[in-house]
Amino acid sequence: MAGLASALALSGQSVTYVAEQELSAERLAQGWQVLEMPDVRLRFVAQNATVNGLLREAPASAVHLCQGIRANGRVATAQRVIARGHLRHWVVMETVDDAGAAGMMKRWEYARLFRSKGRGLEGVLATGYNTMAWIIERGVSPHAVYPFAYFLPGTSSPLIQPERQPGPFRFLFVGQFIPRKRLDLLIQTLQAFMDRDFCLLVVGTGRQEARLRALAERALPNRVIWLGVQPQAEVRLIMSQADCLVLPSRHDGWGAVVSEAMMAGTPVICSDGCGAAGVVEASGVGGVFPSDSANELETMLDAQLRSGPLGRGGRMALASWATALGAEAGSRYLVSILDYVAEGGLRPVPPWHGRALMRAGRVVKGKQG
Repeated sequence: MAGLASALALSGQSVTYVAEQELSAERLAQGWQVLEMPDVRLRFVAQNATVNGLLREAPASAVHLCQGIRANGRVATAQRVIARGHLRHWVVMETVDDAGAAGMMKRWEYARLFRSKGRGLEGVLATGYNTMAWIIERGVSPHAVYPFAYFLPGTSSPLIQPERQPGPFRFLFVGQFIPRKRLDLLIQTLQAFMDRDFCLLVVGTGRQEARLRALAERALPNRVIWLGVQPQAEVRLIMSQADCLVLPSRHDGWGAVVSEAMMAGTPVICSDGCGAAGVVEASGVGGVFPSDSANELETMLDAQLRSGPLGRGGRMALASWATALGAEAGSRYLVSILDYVAEGGLRPVPPWHGRALMRAGRVVKGKQG
């Protein structure tokens, strides 16, 4: 949320960003970098008393956006104080993994939480493909839920695309080597195309690395290029030279690499278990496959190979469309939501909806998903 906070501050809003730490060890290991926020009042809190003090200092008109509605470190403390003071309270929530037997308990628990805390909420910013519908099913009024996204730092103009270097069609995976990300599914599915000219670029690391390397050696000999952990700036450069990013996760709250890839002009294939699946559908390129269907994934990979790399014009069009996923667009959208709640009028439309993407000489309308 740091990019969104910075964009709000740059637009003239007074923003205080409260967190428990700068960045987790896990994120640092993945190559994430801390975003500088010179115009944001940044506060790290280690004690409940500090949280209470910050809330007392805030003006009565302040809007308090909290990550999630479940007890979550200092967020739980803040929400109790907000509720007692009848302060303006919004929740930002991403897609909930409710698979299996544990999922039934999660659905019940969230329904209970919204019953107990929902009366004090002005609204919920639902980040993810099915999150809005999921929250409404838990008993929240549809009028109080707004589709949202993780808006990434970026400008309002598309990134300049470098010329594609010659070579085979380049699929790209960026992420942790853990079961949930299902890199093994991608490797196994690509095995069907060994008679075609392609390679798979892999950025990341994780506890499954040895097993995945062995699998790739058997299924895709000499086709996988292991790039290890890379800093974010280098990942963006790699994305600009890839032809299709694939995120086959069983579940991802959002999947920031999806937004990053499209902002670099790279089409994306992802599963419907990824929160970012809605913006992939809206882009009009790449595709979304059912997370339980390897056959559908194979069909989409085949379509990408048949159509070949997107030309420079197509990549620029996609990157231009994807500025809707940048922090500047996100800050304007959030302010429009708050204005709508206060003043009424037309309900705001998410910036990635209804936009047209120029591709291959024709217009592809973004879906309302």
